[in-house]
Amino acid sequence: MKNNILVLGGKGKTGSRIVTRLKNLGHHVRVGSRTENPAFDWNKPAGWPAVLEGMDSMYITYQPDLAVPGAKEAIAALTKVAKEKGVQKLVLLSGKGEVEAERCEQIVLNSGIETTIVRASWFNQNFSESFFLPPIQQGVVALPKTQLKAPYVDANDIADVVVKILLNKGHEGKIYELTGPRLLNFEEIIAEIAKATGRNLQFIPITLAEYVGAMKEEGVPEDVVWLMDYLFTEVLDNEANQVVTNDIEKLLGRKPTDFLEYIAETTVTGVWNQVVEV
Repeated sequence: MKNNILVLGGKGKTGSRIVTRLKNLGHHVRVGSRTENPAFDWNKPAGWPAVLEGMDSMYITYQPDLAVPGAKEAIAALTKVAKEKGVQKLVLLSGKGEVEAERCEQIVLNSGIETTIVRASWFNQNFSESFFLPPIQQGVVALPKTQLKAPYVDANDIADVVVKILLNKGHEGKIYELTGPRLLNFEEIIAEIAKATGRNLQFIPITLAEYVGAMKEEGVPEDVVWLMDYLFTEVLDNEANQVVTNDIEKLLGRKPTDFLEYIAETTVTGVWNQVVEV
């Protein structure tokens, strides 16, 4: 049986991988994005009914994060439209160890639609497809909270889990916490990337205030600056986020991707060797 599945954030780190997997399996996939037709824009709810029309299931990612102000209201409005349009299953990507995100989870869980929550630790791909990439390309990485470790999870593992949930029964009302197999801090990560790429990457420990100040000087949008400050303060420095789980192994019957496996795969692409001038 082929399903009609809407993937919000279908061009993002997890969404794009989920779209590829579902299409390869022959399902009818609609990409939720501002550049698609019909377009999905979190700031334009009037267009949501057209995007949700005819969809059986939906994967939800909220940009930039469920923790930001306004997320709860947007999620509540989206689930209302989903129920009106007869969507039968929701899978919400949430953040592990985020109190604000958990409030959004409850909205979806109480929507009256079959729901599964996927709480993910920080992504491996943050170092190759997101905010930590430019400093690596420049050769100088300055980050705060260097002593804290996290069980970074691979976006491919998240995609595999979400596809399994979307296509199978038995996950209704469940909350899964996805992590990688071991804890790593920033200095260890940069050292491993340097070794794999053969580059001389300089790592500089700084304070959170210095990091936030640097983002503001570079003109990073205010909501992103707020989010990064929040993630470093409330999420990374949170004991709940420094725990390795076995949910990926339970769901997929295999070990989660190790950071060294991710490094090996990413090094081949050459993205870390694209040197950018500071």
